[in-house]
Amino acid sequence: MKWKVACLQMDIAYGDPEKNYKEAEKWIANAASEANVLVLPEMWTTGYDLTRVDEIADKEARQSIEFLQKQAVKHQVHLIGGSVANEEGDGVRNTLLIVDRNGQLIHQYSKLHLFQLMDEHLYLEAGKDESSFELDGESVAGFICYDLRFPEWMSKPVQQGAKALFVVAEWPAPRVNHWRVLLQARAIENQCYVVACNRIGADPKNKFAGHSMIIDPWGEIIAEGGDEEEIVTGEVDLSEVEEIRKRIPIFDDRRPNRYR
Repeated sequence: MKWKVACLQMDIAYGDPEKNYKEAEKWIANAASEANVLVLPEMWTTGYDLTRVDEIADKEARQSIEFLQKQAVKHQVHLIGGSVANEEGDGVRNTLLIVDRNGQLIHQYSKLHLFQLMDEHLYLEAGKDESSFELDGESVAGFICYDLRFPEWMSKPVQQGAKALFVVAEWPAPRVNHWRVLLQARAIENQCYVVACNRIGADPKNKFAGHSMIIDPWGEIIAEGGDEEEIVTGEVDLSEVEEIRKRIPIFDDRRPNRYR
């Protein structure tokens, strides 16, 4: 299976969902001419306007899901639909939405690890979802920003067969080197593709790093964005994953009973 993937490295209007829907529609239209799997950044409908998140969150993510479904069908693309502020019964979650080219919502994943440095733990509820899903019959997984710092969590779907890991983020600029190194490490240690879409721009408290990346199972960078708005594209050939795993059979050599 080969995909042409595109990371939509866009700025996000702080606390303004309607403006962000309009902007995302333009970005999706532009990227759809270049790729068939499009990836949006974390919290792209609201940004990190957490003090107002109860007011501006999307009730059960309905508006966001409907928007992504319409765009996926219109452009015939799979959407790794970034994450949105999702108001559910017991609070608001930071939820990744996956919609296929037929407009089917095929998976939701709410962020497990809440980032205290940006006050997520004060305003959001942690998710309980699994990260794995299937896209075109292939096992893959999706994660959100701070999850990147937890290798055990990101390796779990790989032990179950995942060949690509998608990461959506609002990763701050002061730690851009951590972002780059950790993404390459996750690709190398899991012998899989990593496709990571980070936002660009700033909000009242943070400047964001950009540097969206597409990385192959050797940890080689296929494509990388800079520090401005852009579409970052590259080809993912999942057949390479099994070949690389045969060349260095790290999963055969694991000794998990000794790791705890």
